[in-house]
Amino acid sequence: MRGTDETSGSLFSYVDLEERIPARHPLRKIRQVVNDALASLDAEFAPLYVDFGRPSIAPERLIRASLIQILFSVRSERQLMEQMQYNLMFRWFVGLGIDDPVWVATVFTKNRDRLLTTDMSRKVMAAILAHREVAPLLSDEHFSVDGTLIKAWASMKSFQPKAEVSPPDDEGPDDPPPPSIEPDNQPTQSEPETEPMPRSNHRNRNAEVDFKGEKRSNATHVSTTDPEARLYKKSPGTGAALCFMGHALMENRHGLIVQGDLTQADGHSERRAALDMVHHHSPGSTRRLTLGADKGYDAAQFVSDLREACVTPHVAQKSRYSAIDGRTTRHQGYDLSIKHRKRIEEAFGWAKTVGGMAQTVYRGVERVRSRFILTMAANNLARLPRLLGT
Repeated sequence: MRGTDETSGSLFSYVDLEERIPARHPLRKIRQVVNDALASLDAEFAPLYVDFGRPSIAPERLIRASLIQILFSVRSERQLMEQMQYNLMFRWFVGLGIDDPVWVATVFTKNRDRLLTTDMSRKVMAAILAHREVAPLLSDEHFSVDGTLIKAWASMKSFQPKAEVSPPDDEGPDDPPPPSIEPDNQPTQSEPETEPMPRSNHRNRNAEVDFKGEKRSNATHVSTTDPEARLYKKSPGTGAALCFMGHALMENRHGLIVQGDLTQADGHSERRAALDMVHHHSPGSTRRLTLGADKGYDAAQFVSDLREACVTPHVAQKSRYSAIDGRTTRHQGYDLSIKHRKRIEEAFGWAKTVGGMAQTVYRGVERVRSRFILTMAANNLARLPRLLGT
């Protein structure tokens, strides 16, 4: 019998969101880990809010919404709020009921900027890694480190010469203007009743610009859109771009990211960030650790600093003037570290293709850093259902 194509509205709806999600959906395990991690951070959320005033967005829901935005490649908070109007799976993951109103996009962004700082993003990542099912997956001895460029939300046309400091005037800012001397017998000119319409000096904001022959550097130019972005290129043969430098520390057992950081792009930021992440992850460790890295980390000072921190530098050797000698390369563990260190590129690739970090939509080192660390945490969550066999 052929069914009828009729649409009838329902006065009441008895929809249980828990029953709408398949039992073996990967988000179930991810949501369980996230909820347990956020429950352990309850004491961290309490000091951030006062006991009076209008209730804000619950921090647990705000973090879950930010994670679902990264996991499903939602470009903006406005699109995220739009999808949460009709996407039952998004509502279930965030914790909204079928009849709960969705937040205004601007309200969501204001609450997000207040909560998701660099410190809070790191605490969320640490809480996820400390979960009872995730902690046994981590290695506490062998790690790898690398960096990647994160394109800034600024165009090359915004990279303008720095404003020169104007010389001080003879008169102070509070000095009265000099009196105008006019002869008494000079007739005063009356202003015309109607002034001519001023000619428009509007210039097309996307006008063609020829940069050929113009020398630009971070010492003489700065971006008017994001002053903290830097002009940099990581490898020869590629064009320089306004960007930041993202850093990650990976454990070598399952390739999970255990530390993340983001700095301004320069030739020394990778090695500085690597030392900071190692010290932050294992402060005062007396256990001999290993750290795999590419040739960009083969510097005498960096290798010396690692050895002082009780870390064996499994760094790929340069063809000339390498700081890595035979006492490191003769061990079998060196070859294993060089092999496993390349897996960190998978996390960077996921962050750029899925997590939206190929070009950030945020401005300033602090905001981009907090988002980058949260994206690295989301990358770990995306891999957990397969690693845990669910």
